[in-house]
Order: sequence, then structure tokens, then C-alpha cells
Amino acid sequence: MIPRTLEQNIINDLKLKKAIILLGARQVGKTTLLKNILKNDQNILIINGDEPDSNEQLVNLTSSRLKALLGNAQTLFIDEAQLIPDIGVILKRITDYIPNVQLFVSGSSSIELANTINEPLTGRKLEYQLFPLSFAEMVNHTSLTKEKRLIKHRMIFGYYPDIVTSPGNEIKLLKNLAGSYLYKDILSFGTIQKPALLDKLLKALALQVGSEVSYNELSQLVGADKETVERYINLLEKAFIIFQLNALSRNVRNEIKKGKKIYFWDNGIRNALIGNFQQFELRTDKGALWENFIISERIKHLSYNQFYGNYYFWRTFRQQEIDFLEEKDGLFSAYEFKVNPKKKGRLSRTFSEAYRVTEMQTITPENIEEFLLNEVQEQRSLPPM
Repeated sequence: MIPRTLEQNIINDLKLKKAIILLGARQVGKTTLLKNILKNDQNILIINGDEPDSNEQLVNLTSSRLKALLGNAQTLFIDEAQLIPDIGVILKRITDYIPNVQLFVSGSSSIELANTINEPLTGRKLEYQLFPLSFAEMVNHTSLTKEKRLIKHRMIFGYYPDIVTSPGNEIKLLKNLAGSYLYKDILSFGTIQKPALLDKLLKALALQVGSEVSYNELSQLVGADKETVERYINLLEKAFIIFQLNALSRNVRNEIKKGKKIYFWDNGIRNALIGNFQQFELRTDKGALWENFIISERIKHLSYNQFYGNYYFWRTFRQQEIDFLEEKDGLFSAYEFKVNPKKKGRLSRTFSEAYRVTEMQTITPENIEEFLLNEVQEQRSLPPM
């Protein structure tokens, strides 16, 4: 097993005696991670929501049935919880009736799970998101030198555990993963009436990585109304396939006000959707590949390091732009991403005069470790530029 950064975070938090909720896309390793944490637990009950007989054990759960079900178990692990009807009510009953049981819950979609558990478990849960493997996790598993050599490979095939551990079979496995299996939860909940439209939208988003997204343009491109496109994108985000980066707009008159970019959590999934696994040197979308890779990796890094701030991109109608901004306590770190190490980004004077900036850095494949391995530092404002 490739050690996961999140494992130690969860272990450290067990002392808080809260329900542990682990969310993430299918096949990122949630079950493996939790089973590894619980491998020495002799008094554990595991219920898999994907198995009908196990699922039925939680239907019409009363306090007496729950106590009989648990027996001597001190730990309850509910896997694929999003498939269990009324899971929020069930989890509340468990924490009400047997508050001393340590509850672990995993789910591959927040479409239903997050909506149904947030209110019942207010103040009783700790929620985590597990991503595909990260650059930092692979460096810790092998070495910095080896992982830097593989960056171009990762930009094509991504970091899903099955892909990383099956060299030579990446294309076959990614085609299978990027099929309906990846968004099985969306389809199973009946929220998507037109799966073909979903496929068309995913391909359109994959081809627009790094560019600002217009719902109006997307609706014309895929042949659906704007509201449907927006709803489908929201569902894809909740299924942990894509994420949105919003434009920063506060102080400057000609800033883009409501811009957004959409990225994929994994480059391999993005490339599978457009059916392009050409080697990096032959690609015409090198910049988009690098931008999607480095932004998704940075957000993984921030999440695992418990960065409680915001991130954005910034652009004006005069084409001044910053690829990625991190904000904490009103202070900003600005980053430009260049796949060519010889190119250097510059901080816009317009931006530096309008916002308090702590640092400006250009990130390339040559200095990636500075961005993805260092601890997230407290930000201090730089002198005026």
C-alpha cells in the first residue's frame, strides 16, 4: 500500500471522539485507507452499502436492533454509505443510541451523502476528502528524483492508485474508469435524464481546461439549456470528477467579475474523456495539461495541510492575468504556471497596487517541489512594490 497523507490526520483526530466521514471519487482508495487504520481493531463491524443484504441490516433501525447488530463491536465502519436510504437519519440514531461506538463512514459521492448527513450530524462528525494519489505521497513512497522524472507521464495518465500501480496497462484501465463507472452514483440517483448529454458536456469541459467557462457557450455547444448545464456541472463537482476555480474580483474596476475555470481532479481522466494519450512532447495542449496537473496537486496539498483559506484566478478585461492566488487573512500569494522553465511570470502592477501580496512565484516542472512539498507557511505582507 502506498501510504496516504490523510491517514495520519485521521488517526490524530480519533481522540476527538467524532464520527469520521471520508468522501472521495470511486477508486481513490477510501476503503483501503480506512481498513488500514482499522486493521488491528478486533471489535469491528463492517457494513457495505453496495451489498443488498448488508444494506438491509440498517433499514428500520431501532435502538434494540442496533445494539443486537453491533454486539461487542466498538467500531462500526459503513462503506459506500451513499447507497443506503436515509443514511443521515441512520447515522444520527447510531450516535444517539450508542454514543461510545467509533463510527467510520465512506462515500464516493457527496450528492446525497453530504446533503443527508450534515444536519443530523452537526457537531458530531469530522469530514475529510481523499483525492487520487498526490505528488507528495509518491515522493514519500519512492523518491523526489524518480517522481520528477515521471511528471510528464503523470500529466498524461494521472494518479489514480490502479493506474500508478499497473504500469503498461494505463490506457485500458483509464478507459474503463472514465466510463460510466466513475459517475455511477450520479446515474443511480436518477438525477441525470440524458447520459449522452453528460458525456458531451464532460468532453467539452476537458477541451476547455485552463480557459474561462461560459455556461451560455457550453449550452449551445452541447445542445441543452443553461440551467441543465449548470446542474450537471454541479453534480459532476459533487461526484469529485471536476472542481471550479472562481475569479477574484474586489478592488479593480476592469476585473472579470464572475469568471470561472473548471479543472479535473485527475489528468488521466481528462485525457481518457477526449481519447488522447499521446506522449507529452507531441501534445498541442501542454500548457493545459500542466495547469490542470499543478493546480489539482496544489489543492490536494493545501487540503491535506489543513489550509483554511481561499484560492482563485485573476484576470482583467485588458488581459492581465494571474493563474492561481491563495488568500488567507486578506493576504495573497500569487503563482504563475509555466511548463517551459525558461519562461518567467511577472506580477501585474495593477494587482500589486490593489491587493496585499506576500509572494509571487513562477512554478515549472523544475521547481515543483517548492510548491508541493513545503509546509504551508503563515503569510506575511511584502513591502509595497
